[in-house]
Formats: sequence, C-alpha cells, structure tokens
Amino acid sequence: MENYLQRITVNEAVCNGKPTIRGYRVTVKTILEYLAAGESYDNILEAYSFLEEADIKACIQFAAKTMDSEHHSLIAA
Repeated sequence: MENYLQRITVNEAVCNGKPTIRGYRVTVKTILEYLAAGESYDNILEAYSFLEEADIKACIQFAAKTMDSEHHSLIAA
C-alpha cells in the first residue's frame, strides 16, 4: 500500500488545526463525510478541482491510521 499520509497537514492557522489536505481549507472529515454519503471519487474531484485522487486515498488512510491509535466506543441509541 502506498503511503499517502504526507498529503495530510495540520496547521493551527488553517481550519482551526483540523487535519486538511495539502494545506487547503478542505478537511479530512469533509471528504470522509462525502464518501460515507456515497459520493464517488469523480464527484468529489469535480467539486474540488484542485484535489487529486491520491488526496482522497490519503483521507481514507489517515482515518484508518487514526483508528489504530485510539479506542472508540459506540453506544446504541
């Protein structure tokens, strides 16, 4: 698996320090929410023309890596 994590940046001056893609004002969370809603890579790339497919893959890789280092509990409603 290729390492895309270098595409994810954290800067307190950009989006309040949330993880973003290559310093752009697009958060990893935003892209993950689009994917969770069923959006295709093509639709996301059309909406954010400055992004690349590797940026989307970086968001997924970042999320997976984050889950490796934290424990999350889900509570049924």
